[in-house]
Amino acid sequence: MGFEFNIIGKDTSSFARLGKMVTAHGEINTPTFMPVGTQGTVKSLSPEEIKKCGSQIILANTYHLYLRPGHETIKNLGGLHRFMNWPHPILTDSGGFQVYSLSPLRKIHPEGVMFSSHIDGSKHFLTPQMAIEVQQALGSDIMMCLDDCTPYPATHDQTKKSLELTLDWAKLSRESKNSAHQALFGIIQGGVYPDLRRKSMEETVKLGFDGYALGGLSVGEPKEIMREIAKTITPELPAEKPRYLMGVGTPEDIVFAVSCGTDMFDCVIPTRSARHGLLFTNEEKIVIKNARWRDSDIPLDETCDCYTCKNFSRAYLRHLFVAGEILAMILNTIHNVRYYTRLMERIREAIKENCFTQFKNEFLINKGGT
Repeated sequence: MGFEFNIIGKDTSSFARLGKMVTAHGEINTPTFMPVGTQGTVKSLSPEEIKKCGSQIILANTYHLYLRPGHETIKNLGGLHRFMNWPHPILTDSGGFQVYSLSPLRKIHPEGVMFSSHIDGSKHFLTPQMAIEVQQALGSDIMMCLDDCTPYPATHDQTKKSLELTLDWAKLSRESKNSAHQALFGIIQGGVYPDLRRKSMEETVKLGFDGYALGGLSVGEPKEIMREIAKTITPELPAEKPRYLMGVGTPEDIVFAVSCGTDMFDCVIPTRSARHGLLFTNEEKIVIKNARWRDSDIPLDETCDCYTCKNFSRAYLRHLFVAGEILAMILNTIHNVRYYTRLMERIREAIKENCFTQFKNEFLINKGGT
């Protein structure tokens, strides 16, 4: 089965839209949020728990799985879906952002990136062709082109050279793909410069990908700039293709970006925050270690249907966290991931009912956003 994407509904007062992606491993209703499973696991959750939270698709990382245990190992063991016992859709990023984050350990060449492993210091040369080869071996449903993630701040000239490299790599990635059932998304760079973003968009779209992503955001730029780029570029991407805002983000940013026509999101915020005791609810963000919850017999969120909220009090969750128990991370992560999937369900319902703008405005006011 190949990759398909269809628009099934729109909000008439914004660019928000309902979609359905069809992959070899199942369907995905959009807008959707992808929990990050960097090394073939969403930290502290089993695949069964992820599915019970309502997640339809997860993200895994090409860079990390290439280094350990190795893409050939995973391929020989039946591919990533079988390896991690997740029979549902998987998106793999190209490893570009991880290589970007290793700036002291990498050197960029026109042909690819030379980097030192963060695990053992071994040298590796990652090319656009190799990034596709690794992802095809993993067997993910959606693959990403290798890109050069532009840092912030960067000059106009630096950003222009970076996006031109990304475009060259996108062409090589497109030519390297030979798997019919795997989709390949192009990545739009251009930093904080509107003219470069537009150039990147126009040239990337000409290459003809299965979907398009906005990359190089949430790397330190002011939130206002990120939102402005999302607002101006996203609606101009091909309407018949899925649109993915990489690495974003907070619930407020997701709701805003959906209004711009974004279909897909990923971020470590819900899982990382859970491990550090920051929990999302419809009313407020809860720092569970605070003494105010020591004797609280209510659930985290009385409107939430997750396993954590249906069975445990804030007092118990605080006790687990303060005591350093592993169960604290598990229960906290279940709740935060379910909060995000419930948010996406509420977003989809608002679009279906053609009242998304009202939903967005009320949500952002309640959350202190704009």
